[in-house]
Amino acid sequence: MAAAAKSNTNWFAIGISAAVVVVLVALGGLVVFLNNQATSPGTAPESAIVNEETGAITFGTGDTEIDTFVDFMCPICGDFEDTYGAALQDAAANDDITLNLHPISILDRYSQNTEFSTRAAASVYCVAAEAPDSALDYFNLLFENQPAENTAGLTDDELAAFADQVGAGAAADCIADGTYKRFVTSQTNQHDIQGTPTVEIDGERIENSEIGTRFADILG
Repeated sequence: MAAAAKSNTNWFAIGISAAVVVVLVALGGLVVFLNNQATSPGTAPESAIVNEETGAITFGTGDTEIDTFVDFMCPICGDFEDTYGAALQDAAANDDITLNLHPISILDRYSQNTEFSTRAAASVYCVAAEAPDSALDYFNLLFENQPAENTAGLTDDELAAFADQVGAGAAADCIADGTYKRFVTSQTNQHDIQGTPTVEIDGERIENSEIGTRFADILG
């Protein structure tokens, strides 16, 4: 009897130990899964005008490549577009340059917890994916209606309405779902964007004080 009791106790202990191991393995797997989810680049937009690796929305085929990284909550980005946007877009339309636009997000903290910078940038990718011919018009319309810092920014419904205004109504569900929000975050981190606007010419990052001179040489 004593031997039988001892045997039963040992099997019980082994069963408990095995159960603990299973639980720990499951928890470890959950932690790995959550970490992977947190660092995942998210869904990349599929579009003829979007480079999935660089995140660039590309216009024109000129030899000189100009990359601009902008945040739609950034007032200096608005000034930049007012000053240079039309000239850059005209040069791209004439294939004098290749213009790579990068919607990124570093100013969510200035939109009263609505993540406007991320949502706006993601919405541009929605339009680029669903209605690429309307992407540049939508990009420009967002800056024409740029909200001030420290406001809630535009709602998803307002973003969708602007998309519809330029013929990209098909992007509404994508905007509402925030489909490309994680992609925006991953691209912002990948390019190490610390301030906006950030400009690169043929891969060389340009100081803001040099932008006017360099653009004058390129655009004439």
